Amino acid sequence: MMKKVQRFGGAMMAPVLLFAFTGIVVGLSSVFTNTEVMGKIAEEGTVWYNFWYVISEGGWTVFRQMPILFAIGLPISLATKTNARACMETFALYTTFNYFVAAILKVFNGIDAAEQIANKVTGYSAIGGVPTLDTNLFGGILIAALVVYLHNKYFDKKLPEFLGVFQGSVFVYIIGFVVMIPCAFLTVLIWPKFQMGISALQGFMKASGIFGVWIYTFLERALIPTGLHHFVYTPFVFGPAAVPGGIQTYWVQHISQFAQSTRPLKEMFPQGGFALHGNSKIFGSVGIALAMYSTAKPENKRKVAGLLLPVLLTAIVSGITEPLEFTFLFIAPVLFGLHAVLAATMSTLMYILGVVGNFGGGFLDFMFLNWIPMFKNHSGTVITQIVIGLIFTCIYFVLFRFLILKMDLKTPGREDEDEEMKLYTKADYRAKHGEGGAQGAAG
Repeated sequence: MMKKVQRFGGAMMAPVLLFAFTGIVVGLSSVFTNTEVMGKIAEEGTVWYNFWYVISEGGWTVFRQMPILFAIGLPISLATKTNARACMETFALYTTFNYFVAAILKVFNGIDAAEQIANKVTGYSAIGGVPTLDTNLFGGILIAALVVYLHNKYFDKKLPEFLGVFQGSVFVYIIGFVVMIPCAFLTVLIWPKFQMGISALQGFMKASGIFGVWIYTFLERALIPTGLHHFVYTPFVFGPAAVPGGIQTYWVQHISQFAQSTRPLKEMFPQGGFALHGNSKIFGSVGIALAMYSTAKPENKRKVAGLLLPVLLTAIVSGITEPLEFTFLFIAPVLFGLHAVLAATMSTLMYILGVVGNFGGGFLDFMFLNWIPMFKNHSGTVITQIVIGLIFTCIYFVLFRFLILKMDLKTPGREDEDEEMKLYTKADYRAKHGEGGAQGAAG
């Protein structure tokens, strides 16, 4: 069972390999289109801005298509034969599933998903160009796992000679096509209930003060694997759950007012407690990376550093933490649970001591939208935030290191010699853990 879990975790790593580079592209693009950094050359409409806007859009590709990438990535390691065919079948059936969901919504519920997306209704998304329910990574992974099962079971099924054209991938798709229909009906029936539950939690968190901030931040981290974290932060940061227009817009509109006033920031903008989740992206990520590096075997430290440094920079600069979090999420989920608890506790402690603002992104947002403009009249708040953050960096490091060693967790660089997990540097990982079929994907 553990080997199967490790293979599943290895499969999840395939899309993560793309995150580090594209995260850096997005981060650099955000720097080069920031007028606070680049001056008038970065104003919207200039040649410089337009160039970096194009580059940024390309960088966002991987993050906007994560459900599809994770769905296609799963068969790479888990299919026991003809992995390339399994990837094709998964893409086709996952897309079919989403079309079924969209059609069922329209026919039975009278809901046009495309119109919902155009009206920016939370809970709907265009996945691979198909307007449908936003099941995010959760839906992609479940459908992919089901397709891999069908592929491994039926790909080699021999049919009568006159039906030979329907063997292999076609037969898997035919069976999967039928299976996707009840899957789509169940999704339309069940998934909105999860979404409603998240919506109810939002109202509860808003009315719960300090405890609400803790729950908000905890769920924003803990729900990342399911994609439901969007339902937690989007209505607060970009929607009217906390303030009209969303925290991000409201903060930018009032930033001069807040900066010039000597009143406590928390007194002027208490809703800013629901945008402190970015602190874990900076302070927590450093502690996590250091713990993984320090617990790696001596002979693997250089490789681990090469793996962690790009994803750490991505998390700090751009606030995109998936590359780092997915490094240990599927291999050691207990660490991810600890991460969510520590992130929530750090944000709550900051909020108690008066820290508020727009801290949902990375270091650039921290510097140019918070620390620099606020430092003159609110230097105490800025220093408090940094001190608490650095303390939690140490807490992250100590607790992660303790658990990794105590539980002998196979984080990068700690794999057994006979089951070496060469996640990011060796193409033969899938051949070693994916048996015969994975060997075809190793190249």
